[in-house]
Amino acid sequence: MAEESRVLKSCDTFVVLNPLTENGSIIFGKNSDRPKEEVQDIAFYPATEYPAGVLLQCTYIEIEQSSCTNAVVLSKPNWMWGAEMGANEHGVCIGNEAVSTKLESDEDLKEKLLGMDLVRLGLERGNTAKEALIVITSLLEQHGQGGPCSNTMKELTYHNSFIICDSQEAYILETAKDLWAAEKITEGYRNISNCLSIGTNIDMMSNGLKSKVQELGLWDGQGDFHFANIFSGQSTDGCQRFVNGSQLLATSTASGNNFNAQSMFHILRDENSGICMRDGAFISTSSMVSVLNPLGSKRPNVHWFTGTPDPILSVFKPFIFTTNASVGNLLVSPDKVNPHSIYALHQSALKCRPHVFPTLAEVEKKCYDDLNDFIGEIEQGQASIDEIEGLFLDCVEAELKFYNSPSKPSPTKTIRINVEKS
Repeated sequence: MAEESRVLKSCDTFVVLNPLTENGSIIFGKNSDRPKEEVQDIAFYPATEYPAGVLLQCTYIEIEQSSCTNAVVLSKPNWMWGAEMGANEHGVCIGNEAVSTKLESDEDLKEKLLGMDLVRLGLERGNTAKEALIVITSLLEQHGQGGPCSNTMKELTYHNSFIICDSQEAYILETAKDLWAAEKITEGYRNISNCLSIGTNIDMMSNGLKSKVQELGLWDGQGDFHFANIFSGQSTDGCQRFVNGSQLLATSTASGNNFNAQSMFHILRDENSGICMRDGAFISTSSMVSVLNPLGSKRPNVHWFTGTPDPILSVFKPFIFTTNASVGNLLVSPDKVNPHSIYALHQSALKCRPHVFPTLAEVEKKCYDDLNDFIGEIEQGQASIDEIEGLFLDCVEAELKFYNSPSKPSPTKTIRINVEKS
C-alpha cells in the first residue's frame, strides 16, 4: 500500500468532566479533519423499530439491523453511511480518530465496517457510554474494520480510536485491527489524536488480548502491558497535536469549575496548536461541541454543530433533542456529489464576502447567551423545552440570511434564535 496512506492528518477529540465544568456537566468536543473538498452533513434520524431479519446497509457491508434504534444527530461525510461524530437522545456522544498500528496491512482495503460506521452504530444502539462501547467492540470483533476511508483517496485506510461519553463517564477506546482496549475516565479531562494513548491503565480489553499479542510476537509477557507501546505504528503525525491538545485542556481548566461550551469552541479554534487545521490536503471540515448535564438536572443537553469547514470562520449552531426534533435540510447534501446549501454559501463568502464572518461570530455569541438565559428559565420551571423545538433550523436560517444579505445586517435584527416564548 502507498506510504502516503499511512500518514494521518486528521481529527482531535476532547472531553472535560467534573469537577472542572460549569453545572457539573460533561463537555465533549471534536474537530473532524478530512480531505479538503469533502462535505460534511448535519443529519437527524428519528428513533425507529424494525422487524426481525432486516439487514442494514452500512457504508460497504450489510449487517443485521437491531430491533430498535435511538434518535441520533450526526456530523457525517455526505458520501458515507457512518458519521465522524454525533449524539443520541440518551445523551451519549462519540467521536473517532484515525490511528496507525503495527497490525496495518493491505488487508485494510477489504471492505468491512468503517470506524465512522461504528460511531453511528454505537449511537443508534447504545443508551449509555458503556453500552455504546460494548456495541462497537462486539461489532468490531464480529465484522472487522476496513475499506477506503475516503471517496477520493482510495488507498486511505486506518484503524480507529474513540471517545465515548455520557453525562456520567467517558471511555477511551483504541483498536488495532479487531483487537482493542478501553480506559474509563470519570473526572478531569482527556483528549485523543492520531496516535494511540492508552498505556497500562486498561479497564476493559478484547478477549485473550494478552495471549494474542504474545502470539503475534509484539510482547514477551514480561513487564507492563502497555497498549500504545505494543501496538503503535510508524506514523507519529498526530502525536504533537495530542500533546498540544492536552496542554490546551490543562490551561483552559486551570481556574477551576468554569469550563463550558465556549471554552471548547476556543480549543477547537486554536490554530497555533494544529487543532484547527486551515490549510493543506486535510482541513477541519466540521466541528461539534456537546454539553451533557448530570442525571436529574433540569438543564437539557445541548449539541453544537458547524457543518462547514474551519471553525474559526464557522458558526456553532445548537441542537436539542425535543419531541419533534429536526435539523431541516439546509445542511443535508442533495446527493453524494453536490454540497448542501450552507456549505456552498460559506465557501462563496470565503471568496467574495469575508466581512460577514465577524458579524456571524456576534450572532453565535448572542445565540449562546440567549439560549443560556432560556435554559435558566427551564430550570426555574418558567419555560418548556418544547418551546425551542425549531432551534437548530432557526439558527441555520439566520446564518443563511447573512450569507444572502447584500449589506452587513445587524445581529440584533436577525431571529433571536427563537427562544422568545409566544
